[in-house]
Amino acid sequence: MDIEAYFERIGYKNSRNKLDLETLTSILQHHIRTIPFENFNMHCGLPMTMGLEDVFEDIVRKNRGGWCLQSNQLLYWALTTVGFETRILGACVYIPPVSKYSSTMVHLLLHVTLGNKNYIVDAAFGCSNQMWEPLELVSGKDQPQVPSIFRLTEENGVWYMDQIKREQYVPNEEFIDSELLDKNKYQKVYSFTLEPRKIEEFESVNSYLQESPTCVMKNTSFCSLQTLEGVYVLVGYTLTYRKFNYKDNVDLVVFETLKEEEIEEVLKTIFGISLEGKFVPKHGEQYFTI
Repeated sequence: MDIEAYFERIGYKNSRNKLDLETLTSILQHHIRTIPFENFNMHCGLPMTMGLEDVFEDIVRKNRGGWCLQSNQLLYWALTTVGFETRILGACVYIPPVSKYSSTMVHLLLHVTLGNKNYIVDAAFGCSNQMWEPLELVSGKDQPQVPSIFRLTEENGVWYMDQIKREQYVPNEEFIDSELLDKNKYQKVYSFTLEPRKIEEFESVNSYLQESPTCVMKNTSFCSLQTLEGVYVLVGYTLTYRKFNYKDNVDLVVFETLKEEEIEEVLKTIFGISLEGKFVPKHGEQYFTI
C-alpha cells in the first residue's frame, strides 16, 4: 500500500510533515469530499470486506467509498503512516425510534492526540451528521462547524456526541414531510469511551451490519458525499442535496426522485462511483435520515 496513492486519491497536495491541527483538518476534509460514505457492495451481491488491503484496493485503486469500518480504517492507516498519534475507538449509535443507543459498538471512529490536546476524528458517519473538522475532546463545549454545532459531553467515562442543527427549507412541497428529514433541531448521534480498540474487534459488527434482517444497512442502499457547501445523499432512488446555511441560518434541502436508468450516471457524475455487479437500489422501513 502506498500513502502517496492515498493522497492522490483524495487530492491532497499539502504538507505531510507538519503534524498539527491544520494538517489533520485538511486531510479529513479532502477525505470526506472525495471518498463517499456508501454501502453499495452489499446491494450489488458483493461483500463489504474490512481487510485493510481489500479496503485500500476498493477505495484507492477502484475509486469506491465505504462505511465506517472501511473508510475510517483507511484514514487510521493514513494518519498513523504519516506520524499522527492515532487510536481506534468504538461507538454506540443513537436510534431515534427507540430513544436509546445501540447495545453494542457498531461504529468505528478515531482518537488523535496533538501535543496536550485530544481530538475525535470521524470521516464516515455521512449525510449531515458528518463532521468537517476534528472535534476537541472537551466536555460541554459547543464547537460550531459548517454542517452544524457539535457538542461532546462526558459522563462517568462515557462520551456523547450531539448536534444542534439549523432549520430546513424544502422547496419540493411533496417532500416536506419526508421520513428522510429529521425534524429535531437537537440530535443525539453516538456515545463512546476512550478505550482503544483493535480492528479485529469489529469483525462481528461487519457481519451483523450485512446479515441482520433488522439492520438499516441491509435494508437501505445509501451514498453521501460532502461538497464545499453541503452534502449529496442518495437513498434508494431518492437523491437529495443539502446546502448548509444557504440563508438566515437555514439549510436548503432539495429532493429528486431518480429513474432506474438515471442511477448509473448520477453515481458517476456526483459521487464518482462505477459499480461492479447489478445494483439494486433499496429503501426499507428502517430509520435513516439525511
